[in-house]
Amino acid sequence: MHALGTHLLVDLRDCNIEAIRDLEYVKDALVQAAKAASATVVDVSFHEFNPFGISGMVVIAESHLSIHTWPEYGYAAVDIFTCGDVIKPETAAEFLIERFGSQTPSVVEMKRGIISPFNQKLPHKVESLS
Repeated sequence: MHALGTHLLVDLRDCNIEAIRDLEYVKDALVQAAKAASATVVDVSFHEFNPFGISGMVVIAESHLSIHTWPEYGYAAVDIFTCGDVIKPETAAEFLIERFGSQTPSVVEMKRGIISPFNQKLPHKVESLS
């Protein structure tokens, strides 16, 4: 079955609290996770909340990685959405599980977009829409 994209919903429980409350550490972890998955980083945007918590997005040519942290609960929610066959979203998930020290991670995979009914590989870039 072929789809336009793969979306990993990653719940990171029992994380290293200091890791998920440090803005620069979280930002670097997501950028490095994208690179480990062979993605092309296009833009990076993060925000630190007061008194704590971080939300951020790494836009990649192949889609995005996002994170929301709740240090007070030792929890981070991560989305990894990728298109194409080159990117390895599982590699990014494994990288973040290790980097944030999650003791009880959960990863759910969803196929997104048009699913080919004839088991044909779908092109991710088309020549023209007309």
